Amino acid sequence: MYKIGVIPGDGTGSEVIREALKVLEAASEVENFKYELVHYDFGGDRYLATGEILPDSAIEEFRQLDAILLGAIGHPDVKPGILEKGILLKIRFELDQYINLRPVKLYPGVYTPIKDKGPEDIDFVVVRENTEGLYAGAGGFLKKGTPDEVAVQESINTRKGAERCIRYAFEYTRERNKERKLTLCGKTNVLTYAFDLWERTFNEVAKEYPDIKTDYAHVDAICMWFVKNPEWFDVVVTDNMFGDIITDLGAMIQGGMGIAAGGNINPEGVSMFEPIGGSAPKYTGMNVINPLAAISAAQLMLEHLGQKEAGRRIEKAVMKVTSEKLKSLAAGQMGYSTSEVGDMVANLVKEG
Repeated sequence: MYKIGVIPGDGTGSEVIREALKVLEAASEVENFKYELVHYDFGGDRYLATGEILPDSAIEEFRQLDAILLGAIGHPDVKPGILEKGILLKIRFELDQYINLRPVKLYPGVYTPIKDKGPEDIDFVVVRENTEGLYAGAGGFLKKGTPDEVAVQESINTRKGAERCIRYAFEYTRERNKERKLTLCGKTNVLTYAFDLWERTFNEVAKEYPDIKTDYAHVDAICMWFVKNPEWFDVVVTDNMFGDIITDLGAMIQGGMGIAAGGNINPEGVSMFEPIGGSAPKYTGMNVINPLAAISAAQLMLEHLGQKEAGRRIEKAVMKVTSEKLKSLAAGQMGYSTSEVGDMVANLVKEG
């Protein structure tokens, strides 16, 4: 019995989560596992009505869950940053979800802007450190609002934080068992303190994994090679900021935000899974948004919980839908409604 927290969030979040839960139910029926859902209404509407973002009591409730499935955060009537920091970052930091796991995989039938590349070329994973770096919130202002204003944002990197992320990446590369190649993405020629720490830690941990090939690339080179030679990559590990940037590039080469899903992982605690795209408020209530990223987030969640076969069924179903059914991944251009796409995936999961 799994206890799963559900946070639909803002905009179209509730619509895509509805379809993810539909597929989750189908997977549980055929794979014979049970779960309990706990629903939460945290998001822009609650904040506007009550002034409350995410109380500490909710964090304590989350600690009792097995996983969290999140829809989307972002409300047009709430200043950017308030909900993102108050909900997303707070959950990541308070639950110590120190890994952001982002598969970048091009499915059959999905358009990629990269010429002459197909599903056999675009299939890698980015492991991003998720609780340190520039996102730790260290810094401040001096003489704010004056011509002499100074803003300082510090990147906080600890040996513990880098090592546990790097070690997770090595283990993941071994378990993935594809090319068994792990690439460190950094900027050692300029960020000579932070990435000296990362590189030394990477090289030391690598000695414990002689079966894993390793290499290094600057973040700017990674951006070029993701576009030119995505087939070079198996697993990439990097810090918080660079990971945030290169995973969005990864989403574009795998077909866009409508197909990209990710996990915020605490291997020893409670993890949260989400579609990468935003809340898309202009499509709210229209039943035209693509739910595949949310469905894939549910897939990642089940795999993390140990339900590997259920995850395999969902991915197989999604691939069949992209290759044989959808005209496009874009909202309103799929050829089907949001709920119809969810129905198709759920039925294919049952068929196996």
